[in-house]
Amino acid sequence: MNIDGLAEATMRRGTAEVRELTVIQPPAECCVPLDLAGMSEEDARVSATVFRSLGDPNRVRIVNLLTTAGEPLCVCELTPQLGLSQPTVSFHLKKLVQAGLLDREQRGVWAYYSVNREALDRLAIVFRVKEEATR
Repeated sequence: MNIDGLAEATMRRGTAEVRELTVIQPPAECCVPLDLAGMSEEDARVSATVFRSLGDPNRVRIVNLLTTAGEPLCVCELTPQLGLSQPTVSFHLKKLVQAGLLDREQRGVWAYYSVNREALDRLAIVFRVKEEATR
């Protein structure tokens, strides 16, 4: 099951339990440029959620590792590179997926993560400021 939907299946004692995940709109569709006049309260809230997801150095490193990896990675491949425990890495990955910055693909019992490049490209637009606005 792909996490692009709102459900994640987990196995507990032989039975499947479905948990709902809160996933904001991907930044590819949600965040308005900071130099756009009239940002609404909702636009600011959604943008802050995305910014918060990158407010932890470990999450920034995860995005960096996945951006440079060239292929999706599982938690077990990220854990030694980050020097963090598996549950901690999984927690950070979940936050980045919820923010729409990472994609998660289930392959059997393993989940593989990759950067949502479209989301990162469009997120970069948020910080582009018109030249006349900087004067």
